Amino acid sequence: PADVNQVITRASAASHGWNAVNADVRATCLEKTANLLEENTPELLALCVREAGKTLADSIPEIREAVDFCRYYAERARLDFSVPQIMPGPTGEVNEVSLHGRGVFACISPWNFPLAIFLGQVSAALAAGNSVIAKPAEQTPLIAARAVQFLHQSGVPEDVVQLLPGDGPAVGKPLIEDPRVSGVAFTGSTDTARLIQRTLAARPGAIAPLIAETGGQNAMIVDSTALPEQVVSDAVFSAFRSAGQRCSALRVLFVQNDIMDGLTTMLAGATEELVIGDPGLLATDVGPVIDSDALVLLETHAARMGREATLICQATLPEDCRHGTFFAPRAYKIDSLSQLDREVFGPVIHIIGYSGDRLDAVIDHINDTGFGLTLGIHSRVDSTIEHIRRRVRVGNMYVNRNMIGAVVGVQPFGGEGLSGTGPKAGGPRYLHRFATERSYSVNTTASGGNAALMSLHEDA
Repeated sequence: PADVNQVITRASAASHGWNAVNADVRATCLEKTANLLEENTPELLALCVREAGKTLADSIPEIREAVDFCRYYAERARLDFSVPQIMPGPTGEVNEVSLHGRGVFACISPWNFPLAIFLGQVSAALAAGNSVIAKPAEQTPLIAARAVQFLHQSGVPEDVVQLLPGDGPAVGKPLIEDPRVSGVAFTGSTDTARLIQRTLAARPGAIAPLIAETGGQNAMIVDSTALPEQVVSDAVFSAFRSAGQRCSALRVLFVQNDIMDGLTTMLAGATEELVIGDPGLLATDVGPVIDSDALVLLETHAARMGREATLICQATLPEDCRHGTFFAPRAYKIDSLSQLDREVFGPVIHIIGYSGDRLDAVIDHINDTGFGLTLGIHSRVDSTIEHIRRRVRVGNMYVNRNMIGAVVGVQPFGGEGLSGTGPKAGGPRYLHRFATERSYSVNTTASGGNAALMSLHEDA
């Protein structure tokens, strides 16, 4: 508790000075950080593999995304925070609105994107003029520590961004309970987001914003006109990449009954081809899940599905993987979405068949979960795609492609409902939630006339 208090005290004292720094200077610090990330890519790849168990194929885009966040938020800071926006008003009056940091932001990030989401939250808060206390997931503190070192090397003062590693009860709880913390950015489970929300609401002092990105029961709808080869490729990629440990990952595959048999046969073949093993080897498709707790949850779910569902396919787990936290990717056929009472955070696809005249029922079931993060659609009928688009309530929709790997500045990412509060990370309005707006109005006639009229002249 004393450490947490000291960190908050230092961050609070440093916040005003950092907010007073010109947005261009803050942006330059983030761009220098992006350069350091690229220059140290081999080291970061090794950290992602060794600490987070990420494959090389997943670690490379992880670093790329962290770089993109730093550069994109630097650009948005220059556009939105450098100078006030002039508002319309009557002659003889000047009206402006400007964006400023809120104070101290607590950034609580997950282990599944230990560099990209960590730096995405932190760089956004810094770009908006806040000091930052960064609490990474307890499974991945080394990656976070290196990222903070890069920020300090790039000119961000040490008191402005501080690393506070530890678990939720020891660090997270006293951090968000302190009224000197002006806002919280959180990525993780819906239950934890609710707990943070309740804690913030119970505090004395100012009302603090919560920017939460949480999970989803993400579905892909496949009708009979879809290209089976493309569906299988995109489903395997979306469900099993990163060992299924993405909040955007495919969890439920709705397949029109007309093509169910052929599609599941192809899916089984593609799943069997996956290579599970050492994430540091280029040949590996699927590495371990994050820790033994995650493995136990997946094995418990698999035991339940063994009783209640039909196993469609399961990848082969090599002998040398049987002593680590490896879980073989697999797919089950289930009867209803109601069989899933929670998100299964791992490489598992649940397949549900539907008849072509029951598409609206499928959409209703998806909406009724309350989650709204990602949705995939595979269809060659434009009217079907548009019908789904109008009715389903999700933050990110992907048509005839995979449904993971949102690109910063291109596909702003974030859900609605139980899947998050918004605004979307990597989007043009994300920084605004980290800021407060101030309006400024001046009566220019009070000094003896409208000074603007003095600059007017008649044409010769």
